[in-house]
Amino acid sequence: MWWVLIGGAAAIFALVMVLLVLAFRAGHPDAGHRADGTDAADLAREDLARAERRWLGGMGLTFSLVVLGALTAYGLVVGERLMPRPHDDLVTVRAEGRQWEWRFGYADAPGRETRDVLHIPAGRPVDVEITTADVIHSFWVPRLAGKLDAIPGHVNVLRIEADGPGEFKGVSAEFNGTGYLAHRFRVIAHDPAGWQQFLAGATE
Repeated sequence: MWWVLIGGAAAIFALVMVLLVLAFRAGHPDAGHRADGTDAADLAREDLARAERRWLGGMGLTFSLVVLGALTAYGLVVGERLMPRPHDDLVTVRAEGRQWEWRFGYADAPGRETRDVLHIPAGRPVDVEITTADVIHSFWVPRLAGKLDAIPGHVNVLRIEADGPGEFKGVSAEFNGTGYLAHRFRVIAHDPAGWQQFLAGATE
């Protein structure tokens, strides 16, 4: 989602820059008179003004509105998918930030805990209950979802979902002291068989 939004913003920015260049390069017609006495410069300026209005209306406004509308629709669809709503196939995990590690617990495997490695099933929504044992941290897996703060004494819920099996890098996006740069973790998304093996204790 991040790269889609960046791409749309870049397209609008590029178009605006092109229009600015064209506006600055547009020359002023030399004065002169046609045979019928009409001021040629005035006519040329009117033609130029009409052309500029077409560019601004047809490209500057229409293109920008279309791109912004598409990005908004895309954001709503993706955002709705990531909202922590009830789901028949939902998996719940707990993420506890510490200086300088992340500890993860699993509702489907009571008592199971992993450190700096979060295991999830691919293709299923996962609600991450985020909290902290000390200072404020921020849970962020850029390729799966936006970041969400881990606040002492409070639980925030972030929904993530991996489209397929794989490994994803996670970071703490909140600066909170010496050691912050090493405060990272991994997310491993398993296929159904791999997820069952993890729950059974066959995978660390």
